[in-house]
Amino acid sequence: MKNYVVGLDLGGTKIAGAISDLNGNVIYQTTLPTEAHEGEKPVLERMIKVIEKVISESGKTIEDVKAIGIGSPGPLDCKSGTILITPNLPFRNFNIVSPIKEKFNVPVYLDNDANVAAIGEFMLGAGKGTQNMVYITVSTGVGGGAIINGRIYRGNTFNALEIGHTTILPEGPRCNCGNYGCVEALASGTAIAKRAKEAVEKGEETSLRSYSNITSYEVFKEAEKGDKVAKSILDSCLSYLGICVANTITSFDPEMVVIGGGVSKGGQIVFDKVKEVVDTRCFEAMAKACKIVPAALGTDAGVIGALALAIMESK
Repeated sequence: MKNYVVGLDLGGTKIAGAISDLNGNVIYQTTLPTEAHEGEKPVLERMIKVIEKVISESGKTIEDVKAIGIGSPGPLDCKSGTILITPNLPFRNFNIVSPIKEKFNVPVYLDNDANVAAIGEFMLGAGKGTQNMVYITVSTGVGGGAIINGRIYRGNTFNALEIGHTTILPEGPRCNCGNYGCVEALASGTAIAKRAKEAVEKGEETSLRSYSNITSYEVFKEAEKGDKVAKSILDSCLSYLGICVANTITSFDPEMVVIGGGVSKGGQIVFDKVKEVVDTRCFEAMAKACKIVPAALGTDAGVIGALALAIMESK
């Protein structure tokens, strides 16, 4: 009986792999460095190596495996199984699914890392038991995934929920995507750090000046200690995140919004501010009916999500 699935989380620095039963109970997991600079073929070979290792170390054989799920940074063409182009990986219009499918002779599913994390939180994390859930990850960038009626919503071109690139301040700062005033340019960890660095450069009176390298972590730390500039930066950036969440709730009317990524680890201040903005901007019935919670899967979100993808798609 094929009672197991394999999940792979393909990242710029590491490839994480795991094998689980069909309820998502992990039996064995491992990681290998990606070594992206070596090119497409060596990275593919390492992915195959990780799959082989999790199967053999768990005492199973490929005959026990029902499906393989892969989470990767995008943009992707999930339908054909192709990684189109992505900044931290060597793949260019590279079909990653075909060679793995040929090698192991089992169904292989590919999806972008935000969708994969959304599926993971929905099936095995904070969103367990919901039917309509939105996942938002806020770290270097801002991404998302939506579960509608128990299925992942991918959209027409498989790029739904590029939520970080919705405009919330038309005249706002330029985003890496080329647009102005995107959520990512205003509320990501990168945006928080940028605002802090600008404050220091302007000579503002702040304890942030004592750091040679400022990330969002330092801003949260100093805000907690009472630094006025750090508090003001967070108040502004988290308000923009709140607007993003409010727009999402108004569009999707979910039971739950799960927030993950580095910024979500900023603690209660993040969720209090987001909730305050949501309560101000959403219809009361929708705001009251939607829980806003931190992600539960932490650093394993990618690999657990890849397992969940394999379980969901092979049902």
